[in-house]
Amino acid sequence: MIIDLPDTTASKVSKTLVRIRDEAGAVALGRVLTLIISSEIGDEEDVIAAANEASREHPMRIIVVSTDTAAPAARLDAEIRVGGDAGASEVIVLRAHGETATDLRGLVTGLLLPDAPVVSWWPGECPDAVCDTPLGALAQRRITDSAASADPQAALARIAAGYQPGDTDFAWTRLTLWRAQLAAALDQPPYEAITSVRVSGAPDSPSTALLAAWLGLRLQVDVEVDVAGENPSTGIHRVVLNRASGEISLERTQPAVATLHQPGQPTHELSLPRRGLRECLAEELRRLDPDDEFGAVLESGFGGSTAA
Repeated sequence: MIIDLPDTTASKVSKTLVRIRDEAGAVALGRVLTLIISSEIGDEEDVIAAANEASREHPMRIIVVSTDTAAPAARLDAEIRVGGDAGASEVIVLRAHGETATDLRGLVTGLLLPDAPVVSWWPGECPDAVCDTPLGALAQRRITDSAASADPQAALARIAAGYQPGDTDFAWTRLTLWRAQLAAALDQPPYEAITSVRVSGAPDSPSTALLAAWLGLRLQVDVEVDVAGENPSTGIHRVVLNRASGEISLERTQPAVATLHQPGQPTHELSLPRRGLRECLAEELRRLDPDDEFGAVLESGFGGSTAA
């Protein structure tokens, strides 16, 4: 069911939610959190689809705040989706025009689930110091996606400079499978020290930079980052770990497959799929406490904030 509320107010949206719950039995008792998505008008559907998929694992209320600050007239148009149109969620889409788009906190505060955690997500360009933004200040967890920015490396630097516990970025989430495979390879004999590391990836891949910083932090060795761009594919291409007995290499040879080479062992093909929005979002919603490892990597590799 989709209910359109053109030229409305946040108060009217809240009252409509109460009426829907009373009349149609759409209850919020099973919702475990509120997810606020900051978007631009016209860019909502892909992120709503990803959030709906993630909501099957994490039932939640989704509030999408789409803005057009350049509009000459102040106006709020809203849309409420429940039932089959919202997966396991309740979806509230707020399209704020003109001056209405300048008070984002006021728009969403009355729509938050009581006594439930709040997560804010910026799927496109992220602002500086997201913790200090109106939507970021409401949230225990704040999710950005530096890879979606026009300049991913610059976005990653801004995220590091403004980092506060509770911040995370999908460029880091996309590393989970890489980190697991590399850790598993090092958890086998011979247990020799790693002497050097080389990480190769696309020039615009913030995940490449984060993986290099993580390996340098945990292995305490110099890490060479190769972004020459000879491989046209995006993301991380290859990781090489050098030690006395030879090199361990993990290379993505197909979009969902990586090849692992180790001295004295047969070559292994491993599942290493590229992770979409739904997978990344679902993983980040599994934990609502600060990701200390991400903070440590930002601090060591990018001079990030040390705030605790």
